[in-house]
Amino acid sequence: MLRHSFFTPGENPQDVYLNLVMEYVPETLSKMIRQIRKQKQTIPSIQLKLYSYQMLRALLYLQAIGICHRDIKPQNILINLETNVLKICDFGSAKRLVVGEPNIAYICSRYYRAPELIFGATDYTTQIDMWSIGCVIVEMIILEPIFPGESAQDQLLQIIKILGTPTPDIIKQMNPAKAEVKLPMIKGNPWSKVLAKYKPDQLFLDLISQMLTYSPKARIQPIDALLHPYFDDLRKEEFTKSNIKFPNLFDFNKQELSIRPELNSKLIPQWYQKLNT
Repeated sequence: MLRHSFFTPGENPQDVYLNLVMEYVPETLSKMIRQIRKQKQTIPSIQLKLYSYQMLRALLYLQAIGICHRDIKPQNILINLETNVLKICDFGSAKRLVVGEPNIAYICSRYYRAPELIFGATDYTTQIDMWSIGCVIVEMIILEPIFPGESAQDQLLQIIKILGTPTPDIIKQMNPAKAEVKLPMIKGNPWSKVLAKYKPDQLFLDLISQMLTYSPKARIQPIDALLHPYFDDLRKEEFTKSNIKFPNLFDFNKQELSIRPELNSKLIPQWYQKLNT
């Protein structure tokens, strides 16, 4: 959140610099993951839900204003461990997407790069951010990148090893110009097998399977992800009265509530509505 702004002169008279003072958030998700891995611990399931929900909430807002972040990764996610508030930062690669206007395909840090970008798509949507968030959420469980490719080609291979080889029709949905590309035929593995040693619940697996899917159109939308049963615990009033620090998850603004108004009553719990009327 912007706290203050001011201008300072540069060395040359014609140079003027804009300085933005933001709120201080002490940790990054990347640092937290490293510390937990070093301590051989795991992120508590409640924190996993709180952080995942806030990432999706941020994505909902960005979608509402037509902005694609294009570089979501643990290093660009800030966390206050005392309040459990999460913020997405570093909008240096962000862009307002315009229908019909081409965008660069070589964008987003490799481990979190959506498959349509790897296939060279230039007419992608904000759903590339959904893929990135899916990768980050899985990383919060396994404490390392789920698709650690060493190159663009190897990145695609890492994805194929889990999701299987995409069909020509699916490739066409990612980038019509690459529909005839030849790929090794590899059978995919269900997420229940991929993450078996971490014992995630079925609702988590269902959500991830809808986030990390090849087709951008089939990839779950932010508002549907927020309404997924995996997050039902967060909507319970008794959860806010627990010992866990509970950030305000339901203060949706007009832009967010304008995306699919028919779902607003599900998005905001009744107990929260009563408290704020």
